[in-house]
Amino acid sequence: MLHGWFSWFIVFWVVVLVALMAIGGFFMFRKFLKALPKQDGRSDLDWQNIYIEKTVHLWGDKEKELLNELVSPVPDLFRQVAKEKIAGKIGEIALKERANSITNEIIIKGYIQATPKRDHKFLRKKLDELSIDVTPYEHYFE
Repeated sequence: MLHGWFSWFIVFWVVVLVALMAIGGFFMFRKFLKALPKQDGRSDLDWQNIYIEKTVHLWGDKEKELLNELVSPVPDLFRQVAKEKIAGKIGEIALKERANSITNEIIIKGYIQATPKRDHKFLRKKLDELSIDVTPYEHYFE
């Protein structure tokens, strides 16, 4: 049996530290899985970086501002990662469509496709705040 407040304090911190390490491990494992090479020899992160590098010259200042505005609700700690993931998806779409520049339509398509389905209600709210009609993009939400 545990006696005294200090013993309970130690037990509390052991539980807290194990929980925090489990949470951190989960996110590290997800990142590890994304860095594993696929059958083509490149990982998801490699492809994301390739798409960004191949389309960086297509971005204008207004488009960069729109992307920054779209990722503004993401917490600061995760914002850069979210921005890179979304920019990679936008680059992939631009290359598939052989676009001469990144347009608002491509940005919104990439934003919707790169965002997990559980976050689509926040995405819709942000697009509504920016007065962007989502009707033409409804099929991307499915």
